[in-house]
Amino acid sequence: MEVKELGHLVLYVRDIRRSVAFYRDVLGWRQVLPKPDGDGSGPLPMPFAMFNAPSGRTHHELLLIEVGPDAAALPAGRRVGLYHFGLKIGTSDDELRAALRTLQEAGATVLGATDHVVTHSLYIADPDGNEIELYVDVPGMDWEDAELLASPPRALQL
Repeated sequence: MEVKELGHLVLYVRDIRRSVAFYRDVLGWRQVLPKPDGDGSGPLPMPFAMFNAPSGRTHHELLLIEVGPDAAALPAGRRVGLYHFGLKIGTSDDELRAALRTLQEAGATVLGATDHVVTHSLYIADPDGNEIELYVDVPGMDWEDAELLASPPRALQL
């Protein structure tokens, strides 16, 4: 077996409307199902929303499934499981600055900004506490240089 690409992510969320507003209206994902102007019905037996990035690379890259307000929260601290997922949002710090302004205007939770030498990253939390890295690659970096990749992260000033 050989993995060809990462196909999609599936996240459980407490409130589908709140999460759709975040992923569609703040982060700019394109909702493909259920149709935003439709009646909200779809093939799953629970509320859901399916998205892809504006590039339209595949049928869907993100699926949100509502599990209700009483769902357990993500445990704090060190744990096994997903730490965060990364979304490349452009090629320059200007795009990161614009993203930061958009996030602040939307009242999103910004966790920090990091210079990883090979990438510049904003870390945010979605409405359910899932951590997301929004990043740009730093031009000219060698992703096969182990010393470069092991460089200690620094605070990023945007």
